[in-house]
Amino acid sequence: MAVGWSRDGDVQEQIDASVADAVKLARSRLPEGESRTHCEMCEEPIPEARRQAIPGVRLCVDCQAGLEKRQAAPALFNRRGSKDSQLK
Repeated sequence: MAVGWSRDGDVQEQIDASVADAVKLARSRLPEGESRTHCEMCEEPIPEARRQAIPGVRLCVDCQAGLEKRQAAPALFNRRGSKDSQLK
């Protein structure tokens, strides 16, 4: 389905790029290495079940939830092909 001046498939390419960017961002936020026994932020013990479920975990559930609330939300659309993004 072509839209305006774009070629067939351009819209799907933008959707695919947006999804790929979101997956890349999510994977970059995953912890790596050995899990800690105590939270880096509040020093509360991290439950064994959490340490086994998430290898490399560094924060307790409460601190992790707070961190995720503060992180910026990704853009809702991909501006790679937009003329506006080339002007800025």
